[in-house]
Amino acid sequence: MNGDDLIRSARFRKEREADWQRLEQLVLAAESRGLQHMEFAETRDLAALYRQATTSLAIAREISLDKALLGYLEALTARAYLCVYAPQQRLGGLIERFFTKSAPQAMRRSWLFILLGFLCLGLGALSGYLLYFENNDWFYVFMPEELAGGRGPDATTDSMLDSIYGHDTGSSGLGAFATYLFSHNTRIAIFVFGLGVFACAPAILLTFYNGLMLGAFVAVHVDRGLGLDITGWLSVHGVTELSAICIACGGGLQLGTALLFPGERTRAEALRLAGRDAVKLALVAALMLLVAALLEGFARQLINDTGTRLVVGWGIGALWLAWFTLTGRERT
Repeated sequence: MNGDDLIRSARFRKEREADWQRLEQLVLAAESRGLQHMEFAETRDLAALYRQATTSLAIAREISLDKALLGYLEALTARAYLCVYAPQQRLGGLIERFFTKSAPQAMRRSWLFILLGFLCLGLGALSGYLLYFENNDWFYVFMPEELAGGRGPDATTDSMLDSIYGHDTGSSGLGAFATYLFSHNTRIAIFVFGLGVFACAPAILLTFYNGLMLGAFVAVHVDRGLGLDITGWLSVHGVTELSAICIACGGGLQLGTALLFPGERTRAEALRLAGRDAVKLALVAALMLLVAALLEGFARQLINDTGTRLVVGWGIGALWLAWFTLTGRERT
C-alpha cells in the first residue's frame, strides 16, 4: 500500500469511525442484554448503523483499503447481523410459539396428508371388520397371538365382559392388552413417520395393517353384542392414540411425497421444505401419545361407565381438534 492509499484509508476511517464505534456499543448492549431490553431508539439506531456499516464495507472492498480495516468491518457487520436478524426468542418463547402458532398452523397446512392417514387407518379397520364376519379365522391372521391374549372368536362373552369392566391392574386382561397396544402403537407411529420417506408405501401399509387389527378386534366384540362396550373402552385413550398414528402417517406421507414429486426443486430442497411441517407433525403425535399413555394409565382404570368413557375420550378428541383448527390464526 503506497502513501496515497494510506491517506485515503485514514480519511475513510476518520469520516465514519464515530458511527462504527456507536454501532459497536449497541452491538455489545444487544449481546449482553438482548434486543428486548433495549430502548426503541437504540434498536432503531442499531439497524440504521448496521446498514451504513455494510455499505462502508462494500466501499472499502471496492477501493481496496487496508486489510486491518476490512477485517474490523467484516467482524463488526457480522456481529450486528446476528443481533438484528438472528432469532431472539428464548426456549420458553419457542415452546409457547409452538403451541400457540407453529404446530396448529402446520397441522392445517398438512390437512390433506393427515386425512390420507385417517383414510388408511379407516379403510384397514373396515376391511378387518368385514373380513372377520366373512370368516372368523381372519382374526388370527391379523391379530398377533401375544396381542390377542385369549380374546378372540373362541373366548366366552362373560370373559370378554370381565376384561372390559373388570378391575385388571395392567398385568392381565385388557390392562395387559392396553399396555401392549400402547407400546405397539408407539412403534407404529415412529415407523409410519420415519419410513414414509421411502416412497410413502411403508407408512400406508403399516397404518392400514394397524387398522386391520383394530377392525378385527372390534368385530369380535360386536359379534358378541359388546360393540358399544368396547367402543367406550377404546375411546378413553384410543381417540387420542389412533389420531396420533394418523398424524404421524401424514408427516411420513409428506416427506415421501416431497421425494416422489419434488417439482422444480431438487429432492433435497423439497425434502428440507416438507420437513419443516413434517417434524412439527411428529412432535404433535409424540405429545398425543404421551397424553394417551396418561389416559390409559389413569382414566381408563378409574372410569368404568361406558357413557363416561365415551364423553371423556371424544371430549378430549374435540379439544385436540379445537387446538388444531382455532389456534394460531392470523387476524385479518
